[in-house]
Amino acid sequence: MSPRSAEVSRKTRETEISVFVHVDGTGKSDISTGVGFFDHMLDQLSRHSLIDMTVKAKGDLHIDDHHTVEDTGIVLGQALSKALGERRGIMRYASIDLAMDETLTRAAIDVSGRPFLVWNVGFPSPKIGTFDTELVREFFQALSQHAGITLHVANHYGANNHHIAETCFKAVARALRAATEADPRQPDAVPSTKGSLKG
Repeated sequence: MSPRSAEVSRKTRETEISVFVHVDGTGKSDISTGVGFFDHMLDQLSRHSLIDMTVKAKGDLHIDDHHTVEDTGIVLGQALSKALGERRGIMRYASIDLAMDETLTRAAIDVSGRPFLVWNVGFPSPKIGTFDTELVREFFQALSQHAGITLHVANHYGANNHHIAETCFKAVARALRAATEADPRQPDAVPSTKGSLKG
């Protein structure tokens, strides 16, 4: 596989975001969004996917965290899609059940070029500190849409908001890592009978 890296920037009246990704990395991250809990989750996403990530975001946090979180998902998704290119030689599919203390969450991915999110995750309360738990879904909706991946996330059970959110990020990371790994049996093939994974 050729080096799979990309950089994308996006500026609107609400946010200014730049992202660099290296898919075949070591999980090194440099994250700064101004939203502490979100930074922690993006660090988990990088560490467990082994995708090196640099994410710099400035947003209208005086309003709330929504625009910053959603727009970061958009730009990160665009960078992943650009880095994956034709998606030639990848495993394409992966799923994992990921446990963390009392919580168990499943993530299943098809790096298909066709964006779709199925989200079956509930939180016992609407906040993790000052962070709105509904923004976890908003991030993954934006990520899946702009990365061109089908993503199913289901929390089987859990009691702690932090653990539920963290298992979502870690499970998606691990599934993304497995799905984008090189397939040694067809290293030069696009894994589709259509011959294309561009949607």
